[in-house]
Amino acid sequence: MTQLTPVPFWFLRHGETDWNAQNLSQGDIDIPLNATGRAQALRAAALMQGHAITTIVSSTLSRARDTAEAVSAVTGIAVQTDDGLREVKFGEQEGQPMGDWYDDWIAGTYTPDRAETFAGLRERVTLAINRALEKPAPVLVVAHGALFRAVRAAMGLEPNVRTPNAMPIFCEPPAAEGQPWTLTPVETGL
Repeated sequence: MTQLTPVPFWFLRHGETDWNAQNLSQGDIDIPLNATGRAQALRAAALMQGHAITTIVSSTLSRARDTAEAVSAVTGIAVQTDDGLREVKFGEQEGQPMGDWYDDWIAGTYTPDRAETFAGLRERVTLAINRALEKPAPVLVVAHGALFRAVRAAMGLEPNVRTPNAMPIFCEPPAAEGQPWTLTPVETGL
């Protein structure tokens, strides 16, 4: 399994969508930001303006891309995209209420029909973030919640933790090999 490049970076999950508000699994379906999500993106952008970033790399799905564009508007940094940062394909679970199957999916004992395995997602997203980290630092990665579960696993952290919408997180590699990464959220007041 590919290892995450030990370089600090910022992670930002997209703002809220109607499906987030309804607790539905979005997966790879391109659901746009709702009014709350657009406001969250603007607040997150204002917070990111106070932190040094040089590169923005986003998922190609509109909810992440629009959140990244909000940061771009205040920083003047152009948004680059990477299909490897798209949300996981949840197959038959897309559009369905969030269930209690995430632990089994992460463990590899259950994968919904037509869905991506957690191990496959982890490998895909690790490669995508490593590509982003080859760009001028500091890098901001704008992507998705289930995807960040795989990032957390690659960082040696508990993966099944829900990531809040539009809350910038500074990700720092460990000082010693075998230790987990450190995540420092920047509160948006939401």
